[in-house]
Amino acid sequence: MLTKISLENILFLDIETVPEHDNFDALDPTKKELWAHKTQYQRKEDFSPEEFYDRAGIWAEFGMIVCISVGYFTFKGNTRSFRVTSIHGEEKDLLNEFKNLLETHYNEPYKLLCGHNAKEFDFPFIARRMIIHGIRLPTKLNLFGKKPWEIPHLDTMELWKFGDYKHYTSLKLLTNILNIPSPKDDIDGSMVCHVFYVEKDIDKIVTYCEKDVIAVAQIFLRLRGQDILDDSEIKHV
Repeated sequence: MLTKISLENILFLDIETVPEHDNFDALDPTKKELWAHKTQYQRKEDFSPEEFYDRAGIWAEFGMIVCISVGYFTFKGNTRSFRVTSIHGEEKDLLNEFKNLLETHYNEPYKLLCGHNAKEFDFPFIARRMIIHGIRLPTKLNLFGKKPWEIPHLDTMELWKFGDYKHYTSLKLLTNILNIPSPKDDIDGSMVCHVFYVEKDIDKIVTYCEKDVIAVAQIFLRLRGQDILDDSEIKHV
């Protein structure tokens, strides 16, 4: 049961990704061909490979991570707080910093990672980008040979499915129906590429990413039947 998991043993996280280059023409001819082939089903006849390139951030083979935000609970007596921080900068550097965080503070078997749709996106994206950069996977992301019950990952979307494998619920919808303040009040995922490459405003992306982490933690609390966080309990560090 979720209530048996200590909140202090969970690292909540979210990532923001963009295309690896600012425009399609920056790809070499081979990569352009591979991109066209990779996306032919999604594009159909509606978009050319070039027109579709602004969505390259959703594929680890063609995108990169520009921010990883994490949050964790701390307790002092009956007082709880949720601390949020972010890692950004050059992708290889931020991946190494995130790996160090996992290995230093979340390496024990009972420590868990949690995100929304993270089993389908965030966790595999991080792992693939680490491998691309030649970074040895930390234990928490190395799933080879592990049985399902040995995988230290929680996913609020999966928890909301209650076994309904075909069901998809966005973070925005879930926060709405659970009466949680929406994190989507400034930008959304489709705008991150523009904010990064055109506006060059990483702080706006960090704020957006941290709001998603807070939303995931709030959903997890609701799933446990607990009161959600108020603003005074949230600390940005």
